[in-house]
Amino acid sequence: MSVLDQAALAGIIMGVAAIIYVAVIVYSILREEYARDKAAEIHEHIRRAALAFMKTQYTVVTIVFVVIAVLLMIYGAASGNSTVLYMGAAYIVGAVSSALVSIAGMYVAILSNIRVLNALARKGLRKALALAFRGGSVTGFLVGGVGLLGVAALFKAFYAPGKDLYDVVAPLLGYAFGASTVALFARVGGGIYTKAADVGADLVGKVEAGIPEDDPRNPGVIADNVGDNVGDCAGMGADLFESYVESIVAAMVIASIIGAALAPQLVALPMIFASSALIAAILAAQFVEVSSIGNPSRTLTATSLLGIILVMVFTAIALRLAGMWSYLGLWGALVLGLIAGGIVGFTSDYFTSADYKPVKSVAYYSNAGPALTILSGLSMGFYSTFIPIIAIALSALGAFYLGKNTLAGYGAHSYISGIYAIALAGVGMLAMTSLVVSADAYGPVADNAAGLAEQGGYPEEIRELADKLDAAGNTTKSISKGYAIGSAALTALALLFTYASNIKPYVAHFDITTLFSLGSPEVLAGLLIGAGIPAIFTAIVIGAVTSAAFVLIEEIRRQFREKPGILEWKEKPDYEKAVSIVTKYAIRRLLLPGLLALLTPLIIGPLLGLRALGGALLGATASGILLGLFQGNVGNTWDNAKKYIESGAYGGKGSETHKAAVIGDTVGDPLKDAAGPSINILIKLMAISSTVFVPIIIAIREALGLSIL
Repeated sequence: MSVLDQAALAGIIMGVAAIIYVAVIVYSILREEYARDKAAEIHEHIRRAALAFMKTQYTVVTIVFVVIAVLLMIYGAASGNSTVLYMGAAYIVGAVSSALVSIAGMYVAILSNIRVLNALARKGLRKALALAFRGGSVTGFLVGGVGLLGVAALFKAFYAPGKDLYDVVAPLLGYAFGASTVALFARVGGGIYTKAADVGADLVGKVEAGIPEDDPRNPGVIADNVGDNVGDCAGMGADLFESYVESIVAAMVIASIIGAALAPQLVALPMIFASSALIAAILAAQFVEVSSIGNPSRTLTATSLLGIILVMVFTAIALRLAGMWSYLGLWGALVLGLIAGGIVGFTSDYFTSADYKPVKSVAYYSNAGPALTILSGLSMGFYSTFIPIIAIALSALGAFYLGKNTLAGYGAHSYISGIYAIALAGVGMLAMTSLVVSADAYGPVADNAAGLAEQGGYPEEIRELADKLDAAGNTTKSISKGYAIGSAALTALALLFTYASNIKPYVAHFDITTLFSLGSPEVLAGLLIGAGIPAIFTAIVIGAVTSAAFVLIEEIRRQFREKPGILEWKEKPDYEKAVSIVTKYAIRRLLLPGLLALLTPLIIGPLLGLRALGGALLGATASGILLGLFQGNVGNTWDNAKKYIESGAYGGKGSETHKAAVIGDTVGDPLKDAAGPSINILIKLMAISSTVFVPIIIAIREALGLSIL
C-alpha cells in the first residue's frame, strides 16, 4: 500500500472514530434528566426559534450554493475540463458537510443547556462543567471528524496510481470552497441575528427599563438566547470547519507541484498530521471530565495546554511511524504554527479577561462615562493586535526557511518548499481546532444555562454557579475568536499560493515567485483595492446589525408601552414577535456580504487580470487580519469590563459606571460577534473562490482578447 493510500485510510479511520466519539457524547448528554419547570418551558422556546431561524437561513444559502455548483459543473462539462467538473461535485459535498456540522452541533448545544442547569442544581459545578463541555464537544469533534473524513474520502475517490497528483488534489479545492461559502453565510447571518437581538434587548432592558440581563420580562430575551446558539455555536463551527479543511487542502495542492519524487509523501503528510492531531485532541478533552481544578476557566485553559503538548508528541510519533523522520524540519514548521496559535489565543485572553489590566483599566475609565469607556477600549483593541501579528509573521517566516532547508537536495523547488512549510504551519495552528471549537461552543451552552437560571427563578446560589460557568465561556469565546482570525492568516497565505498553483497549468513558463511582485502596477493597484474590501464588508455587516437592532428596539418599547403589566409581572411579553423581527432582518441582510466575497474575484480578475487579483488577495489578507483581530478583541474587552463592574466593582449593577460599560459592550457587540469573526472567512473565501474561478477568469480574458495575467 502506497504512502498516499495509507494517509487516506488513516484520515478516513480517524474521521469515522471522531464521529463515533461524538455519537457517544450525544448519548451521554441525552441520558441526563431535567425538570419540566419554567426554565424547561423557556428552553423549548429557544429550541424552536433556533431551528426556525436555521431553516430559513439555510433555505437561502442552499439556493446560492446550488447555483454555484451547477455553474461549475456546466462549465467543466462544456469546456471538457474534468478538474472543474470534479470541483463542482466536491463543492456540493463541502457545502452539505459544513451545514450538517453547524446545524447538528448547534442543536445538541441547545439540548445541553437545560441539562447543564439541572446538573448544577443536583450535582454541582464540576459535573455541570463536564456536561457543558460535552455539549460544545459535539460541534468541535464534528468539525475535525467530518472535515478530515471528507478530505480523505474525496482524495481516495479521485486518486489512481499513475495519475498526476495535481489532478488528484485540485478538485479538493471545490470541497474547501463549498465549506467556505456556507461558513460565510452562516457566520454573517448568525452574527447579524445574535447581535441585533443582544443590542436591542440590552439597550431597552438594561439601560432604559433597568431590568437585569436575561430577565424574562424583556420581550427580546428569547431572541438573545437563540442568537448565542446560531452565532457562537453554528457560526463558529462552520467558520473553523472551513479553516480546518482549507489548511489541509492548501498544503496538499502546493505539495503536488513541488517538483520532486517525494511529492507523494508531502501530499500525504497533511492528512497524517491531521489524523494524529485528532487523536491527541480526543485524549486531551478527557481532562475536563477528570480535572479536580475548581475554577472552570483554569480547567479549560489547562485542557488547551495539554492539547498543545499532546499534538506535538503525537504528530512527531506519526512522522516517525510514516518513515519520514528525515523531514523533521517540516514537523518543526507545524510546531511553529501550533505555538503561534497559542500566542494568538492567550494574547486575546490577556486583553479580554477580567483577571488582567486591560479590562480592569476600561472598567476604571467607565467611571467618567461612556466616552472614555469607548476610547480606552479602542486603545486596548489596537494594542491587542500587535503581538499576534508578530507571532503569525515570525511563524510564517520560520516555517518558510525550515521547509526550504529541509527539502533542499531532494529536487524540490526551493521557493515552493518554503511555501509548503507555511501551509503546514497553518495545519499546525488548526491541529487544535476540535478543542478550540469545543471550548467556544461551550460558551453558548453555559450562557444559556445562566439565562435559564435567571428566567426560571432558580435560587441565588444556583445562579451564582451558572454565572461562574458563563464567565469561563466568555474567556473561551475570546480565545477562539483570536484563534480563528490567526489561523485564517496562515491559511490565507497558503491559499494565495494555491491560487498561484492553479494558474501554473494555464501559463507557459510561469514563474510563481513573481506573481505577487509589488514592482507590477497591476499587483499594486489590486493590493490597494483588496485592502479596502474588509473595510466595506465591516460597514455592511455593522449596518445590518444596526438596522435590525433598531427595529427590535422599537418593538420592545412598543410592548412595554402598550402592555405596562409586563414590567409588573402581570402580562407576558410576545417573545415570538421579537424573534420573528430579528429573523426577518438577519435573513434580508444576509446575501450582500456573501456576494461581495464571491463576486469580487469575478470582477477584478476579468477586468484587471490575474496579477491584480493576486494583489487584491494580498491586500485583503493584510488588512483583514488587523481588522478581524481588533474587532474580536475590543468587543470582548468591553463585554468583560461590563461583567467586571457587575461583579461589584465601581458601584456594581445599576450604577452610572455600569451604564457606561453597558454602552461600551453594546458598541462592541457587532464587532466581536458579527463583523470581526466574519472577516476571517471573507479573506479565505476570496482566496479559495479566486483559485477555483481561475479557468473561468482566463476564458473571459481570452474571449475579450486580453492577456491572462
